[in-house]
Amino acid sequence: MNYTLEEILETIHSSEVAHFDIRTTTLGISLWDCATGDVKTTAQKIYDKVMRIAHDFVKVTDDIQMKFGIPIINKRIATTPLSLVLAGGNPNDFTYAAHMLDKAGEEIGIDFIGGYGALVHKGATKAEEAFIETIPEAISTTQRVCSCVSLGSTHAGLNMDATRQMARIIKEVARRTDRGIGCARLVVFANVPEDNPFIAGAFHGVGEPEAALNVGISGPGVVLEAVKALGPEADLQTLYETIKRVAFKITRAGALIGKMVAEKLGVSFGIVDVSLAPTPAIGDSVAEILEAMGLEKTGTHGTTAAVAMLTDAVKKGGVMATSMVGGLSGTFIPVSEDSGMVRAVAAGALSLDKLEAMTAACSVGLDMVAIPGDTPEETIAAIIADELMIGIINDKTEAVRIIPIEGAKPGDIVDYGGLLGKAIVQEVHEFKSTVFVQRGGRIPPPITSFHN
Repeated sequence: MNYTLEEILETIHSSEVAHFDIRTTTLGISLWDCATGDVKTTAQKIYDKVMRIAHDFVKVTDDIQMKFGIPIINKRIATTPLSLVLAGGNPNDFTYAAHMLDKAGEEIGIDFIGGYGALVHKGATKAEEAFIETIPEAISTTQRVCSCVSLGSTHAGLNMDATRQMARIIKEVARRTDRGIGCARLVVFANVPEDNPFIAGAFHGVGEPEAALNVGISGPGVVLEAVKALGPEADLQTLYETIKRVAFKITRAGALIGKMVAEKLGVSFGIVDVSLAPTPAIGDSVAEILEAMGLEKTGTHGTTAAVAMLTDAVKKGGVMATSMVGGLSGTFIPVSEDSGMVRAVAAGALSLDKLEAMTAACSVGLDMVAIPGDTPEETIAAIIADELMIGIINDKTEAVRIIPIEGAKPGDIVDYGGLLGKAIVQEVHEFKSTVFVQRGGRIPPPITSFHN
């Protein structure tokens, strides 16, 4: 597909006045050939391979950013899930591999490195259970390492034993890190994509090539500017078509940059994740788009319908622009990272229950949601189960990135700064789900999973 000078100049204009950027270029690296059965030997091979493939990653990305004038905010690496690569090794040594990943990430100069995770959506081996137990130490003793754990899928159902385990792990990560911040690097999924470029869920899936470059675009500010320009007189179809055209343009820019980075690194070009990913900056907010569409405050009646419309328009515009759409693709609603969402929570318009309803239409799930630190782990497990079953029943990706903050109560504000923004602690139900959660086992796959 060819790109015209006019398209490139229009996109550069968007980056200058409407916060458009490439949110992340993520280099996926296969580690299968690093497995040895000895964790420390494997970890050294992992470090060597990551350094060999990614040593020019930041320079190449920066050069292309300078060439086109479009900001590329994050440079990240995703690896094969380490629970697979380290299987057979001594669990006492697992976190050594996390430290070697962290060391490689620091020396290369990237923001985060994903892959310290496990795929246990149908069941966990003893080695995987032991690996999961090391996640709190791995997160709390590194700066860049991120963990993604797959707990369910439409074809497997939901592993409730692993869900309970991860609820406990999340609380432990929160306990070990300042204001629970380590939980921003830990996410659980249903129907997890293997080519997602966004942290904390990025990993290099088992069906991926030796190395691939995946791109995550952004662009809430560009969409917001276009919606505001229409005014309140435009009907919904006109609004929809406008959003779709904007998504087409920003996806074309992402595909162009992704292909150039991949070519210069000598790796495969993977996908463009066509997602609106907000930041705490005013004007770069998904919530502000929803309000420009006609809602007085995000969270009021009509919000789920507006999110569904926005997400579908973005996806359709993206797939028109490139055939290589993947990852999550749609609309992100990370509460603390979106200034409009923060205002909606503060106003009492956006509750945890309404967020859950919105996730049936967005592209991820409950993301960057703060809750009181004394929330029982069974309640956290139930929140995870509710969210992931939405994805399992509807055959879509869902995730939970939740932050229990010790000593916090509903309404408290924790300012993490940077892209993580401000978290307002949200209220959870006082009634218990203990017996349901403690039954354990697996919620079977839905009837919709049988397609043969």
